[in-house]
Amino acid sequence: QVQLVDSGGGLVQAGGSLRLSCAVSGRTFSPYVMGWFRQAPGKDREFVTAIRWSGGKTYYTDSAKGRFTISRDTAKNTVYLQMNSLKPEDTAVYYCAADPLGTFYSNPRRDPGDYPYWGQGTQVTVSS
Repeated sequence: QVQLVDSGGGLVQAGGSLRLSCAVSGRTFSPYVMGWFRQAPGKDREFVTAIRWSGGKTYYTDSAKGRFTISRDTAKNTVYLQMNSLKPEDTAVYYCAADPLGTFYSNPRRDPGDYPYWGQGTQVTVSS
């Protein structure tokens, strides 16, 4: 089993920054892909970005590219999401997730159903 604990959300003005953290514990997860998803009120959960735990290769949606940065600290077993230039449309609950089969795909899977492990979510609210 893998346990994920998200933190770091909050209220920020448009143009501001936040850094989310995801503490990972449990069985070995070196082949995993770690992703961040978000879910706005009334909308489906959507993929934002992902990183390969082994090697650190990163992937972003077009909306995240250039503003968000995903990283991981293997010594601390933590994944980070640095979010800059935040917009009101970034308002959502953000979730960290783990895909133990991610290493078998050339690109990270983006369907939330492919990720069996989830954090509890952290609220990000961006005011205009």
